[in-house]
Amino acid sequence: MVGPTDYSRIVPTSLDPTTDRAAVNIARGLAMDAPLAVKSGHQGTAMSLAPLAHVLYSRVMKHDPSDPRWPDRDRFVLSAGHASILQYSMLFLQGYGLTLDDLKAFRQWGSATPGHPEVGHTAGVEVTTGPLGQGIANAVGLAMAERHLRARFGSDVCDHHTWVIAGDGCLMEGVSHEAASFAGHQKLSRLVVVFDDNGITIDGGTGLTCSDDVAQRFTSYGWSVRPLGEIGEDLDALESALRAARDDGDERPKLLVLRTKVAVPSPDWAGKHEAHGNPFTAEHVTRTKEVMGIPDEPFWAPESVVTAVRAGARRGESEREAWVKRTASHVEWQSLVRGPGSAWAESLPVFQAGESIATRVAIQKAFDAILPNVAGLVSGSADLTGNTGTKLSGQSAASAATPDGRQVYYGIREHAMGSIMVGMALHGGLLPVGGTFFVFFDYMKPPVRLAALSRAKCIFVFSHDSVGVGEDGPTHQPIEHLAALRAIPDLQVIRPCDANETSQALRAAIEHDGPTALVLSRQNLPVVSDGGAVALGAGVLREGSDVCVVATGSEVTVALAAAERLAESGVSARVVSMPSWDRFESTRRVDRARADAILPPSMPTVSIEAGATMGWHKYADECIGIDRFGASAPGATALVNLGMDPANVVRVAESLLGRGSSN
Repeated sequence: MVGPTDYSRIVPTSLDPTTDRAAVNIARGLAMDAPLAVKSGHQGTAMSLAPLAHVLYSRVMKHDPSDPRWPDRDRFVLSAGHASILQYSMLFLQGYGLTLDDLKAFRQWGSATPGHPEVGHTAGVEVTTGPLGQGIANAVGLAMAERHLRARFGSDVCDHHTWVIAGDGCLMEGVSHEAASFAGHQKLSRLVVVFDDNGITIDGGTGLTCSDDVAQRFTSYGWSVRPLGEIGEDLDALESALRAARDDGDERPKLLVLRTKVAVPSPDWAGKHEAHGNPFTAEHVTRTKEVMGIPDEPFWAPESVVTAVRAGARRGESEREAWVKRTASHVEWQSLVRGPGSAWAESLPVFQAGESIATRVAIQKAFDAILPNVAGLVSGSADLTGNTGTKLSGQSAASAATPDGRQVYYGIREHAMGSIMVGMALHGGLLPVGGTFFVFFDYMKPPVRLAALSRAKCIFVFSHDSVGVGEDGPTHQPIEHLAALRAIPDLQVIRPCDANETSQALRAAIEHDGPTALVLSRQNLPVVSDGGAVALGAGVLREGSDVCVVATGSEVTVALAAAERLAESGVSARVVSMPSWDRFESTRRVDRARADAILPPSMPTVSIEAGATMGWHKYADECIGIDRFGASAPGATALVNLGMDPANVVRVAESLLGRGSSN
């Protein structure tokens, strides 16, 4: 067997038919062998789609395995991520660095071949898929980014396509409806989705649960829908269909409906839903390999075939080298590639003490201030652009007519917005910002989680962050949402107390190497800080020695007012703003003494935050929060009645100190 770099320097124009068919048989064999070896995995879809994947990688897509991150490569998204062994087989055959040993370690601890594809973990994987529907929505973001960059910098710099394989499950999930509607409206012509219409889900045939017409649905969204019929075994016909979708000049995104039979050519399980997720037995594999006419040996991959396929994959090398030469002298593109540097931070606004401004308003001022110096910044919202502070002054809307627009109107599609943002970020070249009301985080948790898992550099703006929303009532008043955000690993969460912390929160988001959630107020808040607490995650706003009151967001002002009242009764209260738990924990890991100087472990501590108290006992002896749903009332009234007022902080602090209750 050959290693990842053991192939000929000769680049054939195409593979001969015998090698083509052998490559497909290798992929099908691996699709059975890897799940069999570990008794886990999904072989059925990978087997039926091996010819399609081989044609995409070997004949159609623009890519260069020697440089998997080449910016102008075509993007491939396996939205049906459970069929990951299909993509791993292609990456092995094409020479992306995977070895047979990696395939033998399929789904095992520490392997390069996890159960579902993970970007950043396996070379050649563009986005993290698995939760169905996320991949196709990510692909819309990839296509949006390509079109935007092509419009701004020209086709000499950016000129590629996004290819997707999606299954019935992907198209049943609601996010695919949102994303497909958006893509059709935007006329993302470089997006090509192959719908694997095999009529199978885990429970059985799709007729159990679904009778809608996918083709008509996508046609109504503004897609070009092309039924391919049962050509899944005809490599030349597949190539012709894919090239036609790529080259015909139709301004619409394309849906190619390919009718397949799951687990073909298995004599036992072809077309049966049991083949979707249950690994074949050794006997099933033997009988299938006999039908295929290949040796009954595990992980069969003859060196001559692998060498020929990898040699053919070098066809993209000359295209990449020509692109590198073209873009070397492109000043604007090179500036974007290098990133904004650090000078942009000097343009962040500074607000004066005593000003009163909602943090959702402050973030909009900060975006406008840095926009000229952060070339990749694009911003949008789910129909709440002005409400969430995500409106960029003087910028045109992204559309088919103005593809270089930096203002994106996602419509009332929170789930798709988050997923599209992840795709845009992972494409490279853009820094996507997206806003909605905090309570609607419920509608977009999946992409926020996957952004963190993928380390996709997105900025999620969540405004109207508490019961301060007011009269809209408990349906619109987030209670448990901060706790839910903080529970997501590798997500930076910042809830600033005023405009200056908001400005510095944006700085932290841009300097961070992953996603950030900014949690912002609807109501005006007085400027009480210089923003310095953001850097360490927490900072002292008022010195004190008897008791510490730690707070986030709008409750920092409440804590400061409570400290004034406590002082009148002889209690010296320290006030700490803690805009970011995760940043503070990083500070503690690096410099425990510095963290303890901010939040002394020995000092009696009260926390106050207008949300669930879950997690606050790590920092406080007594926790003031809201562990119930809110109520419809003016925001200030709701806050006071739910204990978010100075008098309640004073009562709790004095009780903690054993001094009784006081008003």
